[in-house]
Amino acid sequence: MALNNTAITPSSITLSISPASPNNLTSSFPNYTIFTTSPATPSETIMSNNSGALGGALILTLVFLIGVPGNLFVIWSIMARTRRRSITTTLILNLACADGSLMALTPFFIIYLVRQGWVFGLAMCKVLFYLCCANMYASIFLITLMSLHRLVAVVWPRHLRGLSSQRTVVRALLVLWFLALALAVPVLVFRELTQRKTKETNVTGIKSLVCSCEHPQPQYAVMQYGMETFLGFLLPYGLILGSYMCILRKIRRTKFRRRIRSEKLILTIVITFCLFWLPYHVINMVQVVEALSPKGSPLKEKLGHIWRSLRALTSTVAFVSSCINPVLYTLVGKSYIRAAGVAFMARLFEAAGLDSTSRKVRQSSQNSRDRDREMAESEELRNKESDSTTSRNTSSNIKVVPITNGK
Repeated sequence: MALNNTAITPSSITLSISPASPNNLTSSFPNYTIFTTSPATPSETIMSNNSGALGGALILTLVFLIGVPGNLFVIWSIMARTRRRSITTTLILNLACADGSLMALTPFFIIYLVRQGWVFGLAMCKVLFYLCCANMYASIFLITLMSLHRLVAVVWPRHLRGLSSQRTVVRALLVLWFLALALAVPVLVFRELTQRKTKETNVTGIKSLVCSCEHPQPQYAVMQYGMETFLGFLLPYGLILGSYMCILRKIRRTKFRRRIRSEKLILTIVITFCLFWLPYHVINMVQVVEALSPKGSPLKEKLGHIWRSLRALTSTVAFVSSCINPVLYTLVGKSYIRAAGVAFMARLFEAAGLDSTSRKVRQSSQNSRDRDREMAESEELRNKESDSTTSRNTSSNIKVVPITNGK
């Protein structure tokens, strides 16, 4: 079907996990619908700015070069070199798989930025951004589960054994991944291809396509981005902060306040994830308020300018979080490098899986076994001495009576 005669103006699309656009008109290509959006200043977005697009492509290239080998090394360290796989190690393995999968998609977004247009079709538009959103949910859920596990291990150690069975861990991970995939479904529903007019359009007559979220009504944008921020940031971090407040309170009450390596590692992951994703969720809230503002109001116009200008930048920063964890593991585990070589990360994860309570339990068990062994050896020695004394006494009491003449 041919395009209609609707005038095309520069759109307000950015590269992000889930950007929204204003009300739109539609045009049709043979296989999918093309949306044309309301005007926006070309300099407002990374997709309409050559230097911004190339800068974003360079950042994503560095992310790819660091993130892919880094996460593969984490997966290899756990699968091939870890001698004892704890719950913490299993969660880190799942986090590395999620981040590694996202890093594998990076070349598509690099091409998207370099070409300043989407060339992979509607299906890939929906699927790729859906996987990005699912990765966001999976990552924060895994980090939350790590924190809750530390809470149980430190505050309620008696319940740890019942929650640490292989079946329980597998069920928890299945539920976690199901929720992550289910909560990302709005991206599949609202992602569409949008037509964008560039400076070269007047010369070449070619208009670029971008992959963006198109919400028929403002309330759909409120639902999608509000849900992303509440379930993908506010609620998980509320649980995380509550968990670590209880952990710190428990540690202060104990006599032994030595630093626990697992707390250090997990806290580093938690803080880093928050720093990289906080700007993205702030822009989400700006977009929600903009969608709820009255049409034509100065507030709506100002907020719209803010999120269109910063959506691409905050999304790129959030993308970087998936490549940073292997770097953090290397920094935290540098003390193992000289002793363990390439297996240093496996030794770090093994140490991180040993909480103070489990250490005390194992030490107590070892001490008990040593005492039992010493008591058994002492008892055996006493028995031998007793048998030897009895044998000597018996020998001394025996009298030899000579036999003479048969009498």
